[in-house]
Amino acid sequence: MTLDGVKRGQFFKITSIPDNLVRAQAIRFGIAEGEVVECEEVVPSGPIVIRKNKQLLALGRRLAMQIAVTLT
Repeated sequence: MTLDGVKRGQFFKITSIPDNLVRAQAIRFGIAEGEVVECEEVVPSGPIVIRKNKQLLALGRRLAMQIAVTLT
């Protein structure tokens, strides 16, 4: 499953970010493989908003489609 498939309120673990460029972009946002975060909001035809600790991050769909996750 990829990050663009999660629903609001679900917790998930980032399992894989295979592309080096995408991994670099995710690290700039402060997220990396192995982290558990919560889906705060899914904007229709827009970004996926996730919560990491007390910080909200909005990730574009193209970026989210390249991040593999598992639900926790």
